[in-house]
Amino acid sequence: MTCKERFLKYIAVSTASDEDSAESPSTARQLELSRRLAGEMLSLGLKNVHMDPCGNAIGTLPATEGVKAAGTLALIAHVDTSPAASGEGVNAREVLYTGEDIELGHGVILSEKQFPAMKNVRGKVLLVTDGSTLLGADDKAGVAEIMTAVEKLIASGAPHGEVRIVFTTDEEVGRGTEGLDVRELACDWGYTVDGGELGVYEYENFNAAAARVRVHGVGIHPGSAKNIMKNAATIAMELHSLLPADQVPEKTEGYEGFIHLTDMSGDVVEAELNYIIRDHDRTLFEEKKSLVRAAAEEINRRYGEGAAEAEITDTYYNMRGMIEPHRHLLDRAEAAYRACGVTPRTEAIRGGTDGAVLTWMGLPCPNLSTGGYNYHGVHEFIPVDSLAVMPDVLLEIIGSFVENV
Repeated sequence: MTCKERFLKYIAVSTASDEDSAESPSTARQLELSRRLAGEMLSLGLKNVHMDPCGNAIGTLPATEGVKAAGTLALIAHVDTSPAASGEGVNAREVLYTGEDIELGHGVILSEKQFPAMKNVRGKVLLVTDGSTLLGADDKAGVAEIMTAVEKLIASGAPHGEVRIVFTTDEEVGRGTEGLDVRELACDWGYTVDGGELGVYEYENFNAAAARVRVHGVGIHPGSAKNIMKNAATIAMELHSLLPADQVPEKTEGYEGFIHLTDMSGDVVEAELNYIIRDHDRTLFEEKKSLVRAAAEEINRRYGEGAAEAEITDTYYNMRGMIEPHRHLLDRAEAAYRACGVTPRTEAIRGGTDGAVLTWMGLPCPNLSTGGYNYHGVHEFIPVDSLAVMPDVLLEIIGSFVENV
């Protein structure tokens, strides 16, 4: 089966995770794809195939007899898609991109003017949506590329070390490593296949935190409210205005961090603001958290103690310092891309991956491209040739760990 064929099968299964769910996995629908993947691994002859209580599907391709390898390698991708856009009933189609706008459907246009990176895929056949759903390349492309690489490796008979295949749930809601224990995985090295444009590899990411700010007001009839009412909704807006207006996603890029208001709700009596805080630099990251705390403290100074409460929880950290001592992982990725005719380049992730968390858990795990673009929305697409190339890149990486033949 080709990688494209696999990918189209996988995106037919709706697997959106749910950030408001306390269950693990957060949605039962993820289990359908995890079960299919476990069945595929069994049919290919992988060993110790199982699903853990969180829905993670794990299998092992044993080392070729007599082969000595530079450690056990994990290849990791996630089955869930972002809840930011529907993944139900994905209707993908192929389009040859010539540089002209693509009418996806439902009034949605895919244009180079809006997405300048599209100039890099002129002349390529793209898999696009019908404008009503996301595509699912994040990260079903990674899943398909790993499974196709495993199938090709087995069919080729090429010597290889032990390879662990790990398909996680709930990565999109920051819980992709739930249920995983790096000691039980017993791997020396890993790669997540969860990136974007073909040829990119990543080993530095945001430090991340979530902030929930609750504002408590005093409600009373508006006709007799003077000097008594404390409107929690307007106080919440006042609190938000205390934060730097230029430190937001829509005004930052590259290594610049942000404090992003993701949602807010409230009335006169109670209001809530939810933020995500991001920065590559740990010192600047801590400063941004302090700004949120300081805003809450200022509201308390203005309206009385207890008017605002800020609860800040760290989510993950930049993996750069943990990866740099293992530079060979990046060298292997670069060499694999070049061997497949792809120019490698590195970027800092303006987000995070399961790999960042696993790295801090003790499994060095940089991130590789899938070839997809415009994740988490209806404009998502992936060039068909990226799906063809990435399995071969993974095969090159696997082969690079063989120390004797």
